Amino acid sequence: MRYTPGYVLTDPDEVKRLIRENPWATIVSHPATGLVASHYPVILEEDADGISIVSHVGRPDEQLHELGQHEIMVIIQGPHGYISPGWYAPADFVPTWNHVTAHLYGTPEILSDDENFRVLEQLVDHFEDPMPHPVHLSVDEEGARRIAKGTVGLRLRVQRFDARLKLSQNKTPEIADRIIDELQAGENYANPDLAREMRRVHHSASA
Repeated sequence: MRYTPGYVLTDPDEVKRLIRENPWATIVSHPATGLVASHYPVILEEDADGISIVSHVGRPDEQLHELGQHEIMVIIQGPHGYISPGWYAPADFVPTWNHVTAHLYGTPEILSDDENFRVLEQLVDHFEDPMPHPVHLSVDEEGARRIAKGTVGLRLRVQRFDARLKLSQNKTPEIADRIIDELQAGENYANPDLAREMRRVHHSASA
């Protein structure tokens, strides 16, 4: 990402929060055959040192990415959206795009079949538990294990990350509040998730 010092996010805990709230990730690698990108859900290993995520890919993506043989990048994309200059002061006419984004780097570890199944169970439980009647793999573990053979589990212990929190920090509190109001309930480009992120950052800065 372009180096913008005012928007750089360096707090690992904030990156963890971003992963928790935005688990749909893009996996990018550069094997000998050229760039490859895939999209899968990830979950954070809460008890790990540093930042560690687990996921899976469907076969043959593990071969296309050459997983475990080199560094990959995992992109976590948080709330983002268009910011109109109509929400600024009259003399400010350049629009922008606000976003929260993290690039995670590391060489993935390929999981054993048993550990991959445990990760798949965790993924399903993580997203099913809020449901009124959760459906877990245990309802047919034998069948779930057969299906799991079509996947390959991975763990990425993040060795470094590059993250940005670009949320109109260069604007006055009055303009920032106007942008938040427009994103929260405006007639054009309403984006409550982005408004929430802006409110959290701006209000904590003014506290």
